[in-house]
Amino acid sequence: MDLDDYTIIKEGEAEILMHNKNKVFFNKAQVHNRDLSIAVLRTFISKRKEEHEARMSRRTKSIQKVSEKDTSGSPVEEAFDKPAFNNEKANGECEEKVSEKDASGSTEEVSNEPALDNKKLDGECDVPEEITKDEPGSISVEPMKTTECKVRQELEPPTVLEALSASGLRALRYAREVEGIGQVVALDNDQATDMAVLCGGNGEVCYSKYGSYPLRGKYCHEMALRILLASIESHANRYKRYIVPVLSVQIDFYIRVFVRIYTSASAMKNTPLKLSYVYQCIGCDSFHLQPIGRTIAKNNSVRYLPGFGPAVPQECSHCGKKFNMGGPIWSAPIHDQEWVISILGGVKCMKDWYPAYDHISAVLTTISEELSDVPLFLSLHNLCATLKCTSPQAVIFRSAVINAGYRISGTHVNPLGLKSDAPMDVIWDIMRCWVKIHPVKAQLPDQPGSVILAKEPVLQANFARAVASLSKAQAKKVARFLPNPERHWGPKIRAGRQITSKHVSLLGPEAVNGHLNHENSEDPEAKRQKMEDMGAPVSIS
Repeated sequence: MDLDDYTIIKEGEAEILMHNKNKVFFNKAQVHNRDLSIAVLRTFISKRKEEHEARMSRRTKSIQKVSEKDTSGSPVEEAFDKPAFNNEKANGECEEKVSEKDASGSTEEVSNEPALDNKKLDGECDVPEEITKDEPGSISVEPMKTTECKVRQELEPPTVLEALSASGLRALRYAREVEGIGQVVALDNDQATDMAVLCGGNGEVCYSKYGSYPLRGKYCHEMALRILLASIESHANRYKRYIVPVLSVQIDFYIRVFVRIYTSASAMKNTPLKLSYVYQCIGCDSFHLQPIGRTIAKNNSVRYLPGFGPAVPQECSHCGKKFNMGGPIWSAPIHDQEWVISILGGVKCMKDWYPAYDHISAVLTTISEELSDVPLFLSLHNLCATLKCTSPQAVIFRSAVINAGYRISGTHVNPLGLKSDAPMDVIWDIMRCWVKIHPVKAQLPDQPGSVILAKEPVLQANFARAVASLSKAQAKKVARFLPNPERHWGPKIRAGRQITSKHVSLLGPEAVNGHLNHENSEDPEAKRQKMEDMGAPVSIS
């Protein structure tokens, strides 16, 4: 091996040797991705330890209560915190597992359970029982001495599966930078990503892969996150499990979700409550959600029923156009704000350990201020484009929504996106009031903007500056959206991809030339086989 043919690449505490002709497997744009993964993993290990200690404390108190009841002659069976029937985990108890998925569907999994057959919780054990006959026809069950119950006091270090390894840099950083980690297993089992598919490029392909139809709205990247979460939930349900998202992000050119996996057959019934179909108007881009399921409470029981519908009429009540229907998507929260704040706090405490600190802290700050219970978002510029009017400042529009009695926030997905629990009737009334102050030129009567403006507003908007119109980060002028660190920032060209002029403008001539040199250096026979596998006509001289 000639060392002159290799370059040492250092990121964080990890170093790798990269061949000069094989740079496609190292993507420095993914430093944000790797930093975020390490931040979440550190938080997971910390919270996992806290939860284990709390669980052990509950077990100790339970054993003490059993001992007290035993001496008083009371029944002891109810004192034990037994697992649910069929050896399943009790509702709300965690499997101590975090899964991390990206747009390609590959999984990165953190777990401390080597086997899934024994579904007992950490720190939980079967208490040996002695059956004795006190008198004819009477059987009592007595616990043996608590010292005979071997409760696991120590928490085993977690194991990490990095299933989309490429250069292996992420796995090396896990092993070197995350304290308390156990084994790290790295492999690469999937090609390039599905972002175009998830964002509505090929709806039928997305449905075949993820079981959901995407829509090409301004919120398409958040919809991609929610489609991925719905797909993970669907797969988890097949094994009597369900997910709780702790962090879901769209950064640069990819999406990434971090979820916790729980086991509970009864809690799985809530899945239809977390999923919705989306109706998007083809004229004014107004959107409405149709929940799949609902519940009604009767006495002490809960009944699960199909969702009420239809959520929209045949024609949009605002502009009169038809609707496109997409989904189902995950319409429950996509972040756990407690986790987000913990991750952000950990990142700030160890800022020197994160090469992309500025970027990931900005993303986490924006996420910490998102309305977590509002799916998808509005685009202020899109609203104005429909009405052909000048755009109000975001702070003015935010103030009008707040003064109308509703909540509003930004979104990490789009600097111009706004999340609000205000219905579309209120949003369009605010825009009608804005146009009255800033008139527009007359449009054709059948245009969506003309139909919307032809109606008088029911709500009289108040554009006075509201105190809460700026988030805490905006008020403190904390950066929330940073520019790319350099030109042509993005993914490398996928192997076997046809080179066009667009690649030069997006990636730069250096990246394109490097890709061509790598392609030309391949063995002709191997290249022929690759093209045949792709189903492409082959002509290699």
